[in-house]
Amino acid sequence: MTAPSPEAPAAGSTAARPDSAARRFWRAARFPAVLAAALVTVSVLMSLGGEQFPTGHLEPRSVSPDGTRALVNVLREDRDVEVARSSADAAAAVGAADDAVLVVFLDHRLLPAELDRLAALDVDTVLVRPSVRSLSAFAPGVEMTGRELPRDYLERPLDPNCDLPAARTAGPAYVHGELYTAGPGTGAVGCYPAGAGDALVQVSGGDTTTTVLGNGDPWTNRLLDRGGDAALALNLLDAETVVWLRPDPPREEGTATLAELLPAGVLWSLLPLAAGLALLVVWQGRRMGALVHESLPVVVRASETTEGRAGLYRSRKARDRVADALRSGFLDRHSARLGMGPDAPREAVVAAVAERTGGDPGAVEALLYPKGADPYAADDDGLLRLAAELDERSRRLR
Repeated sequence: MTAPSPEAPAAGSTAARPDSAARRFWRAARFPAVLAAALVTVSVLMSLGGEQFPTGHLEPRSVSPDGTRALVNVLREDRDVEVARSSADAAAAVGAADDAVLVVFLDHRLLPAELDRLAALDVDTVLVRPSVRSLSAFAPGVEMTGRELPRDYLERPLDPNCDLPAARTAGPAYVHGELYTAGPGTGAVGCYPAGAGDALVQVSGGDTTTTVLGNGDPWTNRLLDRGGDAALALNLLDAETVVWLRPDPPREEGTATLAELLPAGVLWSLLPLAAGLALLVVWQGRRMGALVHESLPVVVRASETTEGRAGLYRSRKARDRVADALRSGFLDRHSARLGMGPDAPREAVVAAVAERTGGDPGAVEALLYPKGADPYAADDDGLLRLAAELDERSRRLR
């Protein structure tokens, strides 16, 4: 039997060491490697969705249905588009361009002075649903005379019916909205008539034109691919540079107190109001402090009140009032026992009293509700008889 040579490595020792080291390294590094890969993947995915697109009606960067990102991207294929957020930026972009067209959205956010400065620029202008102040600045003589926006407007576009090349080549478009009418002598061309005016009016003045469009919805992402909407937009914005003015909302600058916002007349009117309020407080608050409860100096018997009132009735010979008081007291004491309310009709009361006491209804009615002259109020004896009969019936009702 031959012994193994010293140079020959034992099986599973030297030959297995490289594999064992690699496996140990993999076991130690695989968890950090997987964790790092997961973190990198999550970071990449989060960065891809990190871009936030602005939103808003006719916003050039908005991908929502009411945005105009699709139209802006189409325009940028063969022309420059400068998005301006203020009138100053729009004027600077127009001045830096050789061939430009200014398109104005949401002009109600601009001040009258800003509209006048933009209207003075020597550039073709497209006004989308302009305000009355903007119409007077850019297109004098053009007035809004109606609005046409039926529920089924997406099913029937408007025909140009005019000689304007931009509208005639675009064909029918879904430009329903505000309608305009140009006065005589303005040299205006109206297109897409509907109802009380035209949805598009173009006014020429020297070397420039001003186009008034009554609705910007046809240029949104939702309606751009319908009919001739896209073609009309491309034809109207036919220039090397399109200055897209969508002004931002005005920023609040400074604060004012309530007193500064109120007119001076309102402030002065507060003086008589305050004086009247002070007089009312003095008038109603003349009793100072809480009420103090004091005990009566003497004790008065309840019968004295009755006797005193009887003495007054007797001195004035008011037998009719005494009879009414006796009958009212009788009815007040026994209405609940009879199941009657305070406003029960007399027929029901007479029937109930007669049934419970076993008397004649006619006699009961004459006792409680006499007709004509009251026989019990003729003299004191009659009042005594009335009191006795009422007491008798009270006894029977118990």
